Amino acid sequence: MSAPIVVGIAGGSGSGKTALARSLAERFGADAALIFHDNYYCRRDELTWDERSRINYDEPAAFETSLLVDHLDRLIEGRAVDVPVYNYAEHNRSDETVRVEPAPIVFIEGVLVLHEEELRKRFNLKLFVETDADVRILRRIKRDVLERGRTIESVEEQYLATVKPMHERYVESSKVWADVIIPEGGHNHVALETIAGGLAANVANLAQRS
Repeated sequence: MSAPIVVGIAGGSGSGKTALARSLAERFGADAALIFHDNYYCRRDELTWDERSRINYDEPAAFETSLLVDHLDRLIEGRAVDVPVYNYAEHNRSDETVRVEPAPIVFIEGVLVLHEEELRKRFNLKLFVETDADVRILRRIKRDVLERGRTIESVEEQYLATVKPMHERYVESSKVWADVIIPEGGHNHVALETIAGGLAANVANLAQRS
């Protein structure tokens, strides 16, 4: 099996990067593996729920990126990995893992994946999803309240305390590393079709060589 094409997908919280990553992965089915950086938040069993809820989850130190790098290297080598599962309601990793098998295309999604050099140098294609800040915060409020059991007040507090300043410090600046900048992410159907077509052609070329 040839080494996979590794695609990094970054962008601000609520930008549409997850929708883009899921849409691309679904397009390729069994030929794609999808891993979310969020699942590699550091485990915090030693802290109470209140303490965990006040952690800055938008800075690089919040993630065990070294584990993701190790897992990505294993997938590149053609070995399966057991990816951790993060529980947003508990602000902690669960005891569950999900087996991810090697595939011709590996998608890595997360707000900081282009900020991390050890990830960047393993990516064959780097995508950055750019969406207006007002749209992103509205999407975040809807997601966190409806899907993650948060209150509007807690979402507002977290956004102002960490999400916005960390976006300006780490996420926005990582755009310089992107090969392609995509407005609106998964909602941009033209970009989705263009990227999917290019990846399909590359996968076909790799299959012919192997």
